[in-house]
Order: sequence, then structure tokens, then C-alpha cells
Amino acid sequence: MKQANRTTAPVNDVEKESLHLWMVLSRAYQSVVSLINADIQSYGLNPTELGVLDFLYHSDEPQPLQKIGQKVLISSGNITYVVDKLEKKNLLARRSCDNDRRVIFAELTEQGNSFFEGIFDQHKQAIVEAMAGLTQEEKLVVIPLLKKLGFAAADKTV
Repeated sequence: MKQANRTTAPVNDVEKESLHLWMVLSRAYQSVVSLINADIQSYGLNPTELGVLDFLYHSDEPQPLQKIGQKVLISSGNITYVVDKLEKKNLLARRSCDNDRRVIFAELTEQGNSFFEGIFDQHKQAIVEAMAGLTQEEKLVVIPLLKKLGFAAADKTV
């Protein structure tokens, strides 16, 4: 059996460090997300559901489903599914807009508000523990660097 020719151009230092950074960043992200998702799942939620509850909890008024989807970074079809699930759990309620029948608002129920207040401190602590691999000083160094990396990548995708 003939082997495929797998010759590639030599990797220079910029390419090598970029590839290494990608691997390290990916593995760190997966490890942190795994810890945080386990915490979220312990409340009977998925990360998107928690994101919706968090957004509504910190909003001063009911929010249109479209805006919730934009803030939580999910599609219009998915926001309907997530809201359905949260509504079945009696954590949020829908209501129609008085001025435009096409617009549907969502707001936390009393049960949803109490539920979120009951889990938020524990969830916040899970995030703190997931980030405990860095000192406070290291966090202050890495945050602006990751922002810079993210903004530069976002500029290339536009």
C-alpha cells in the first residue's frame, strides 16, 4: 500500500507558537467549561438556560425574545425552545406586547426569581474555583491579553 505524501512547509516560530497557543487555550477552555457546566447541570439547567435566567434576572423589565437571543448568542429558533423549557419549569413567563403582536416578552416568575437567587452565589463560587489556577495578579494580566486576542480575531471575521 502506497503512503500518502505528507510533506508540509516547515513551521516557523510564529506558526509554532500560534499553534501551541491554540492548543493550550483550547484545552484550558475545555477544562474550565467542563467544571462550570457540571455546576450548571447540578441545578437541572443547561448553560443556555442559565444564561437566559441570568439576563432576565439582571434586566429591569421583561425582555423581547429576540433581544434575549442576541444577548445569550442563540438563534431565534433556539430561543423559543429554551423559553419553552424554562416556562415548563415555571421559571419564566411569556407575555405579548400590547403594541405589536409579533413581539413576545419573557420575564422571570416569582419562582424563577427565587430559584436564580438561590443558585447564583453557589454558581459564582464554582466559577471562582474554576479560575483558581491563576493568582489575582495573573488574572489581571491575562484578561486584557485575551480581550486583545478576541477583538483581533473578531476584526478578521467581519
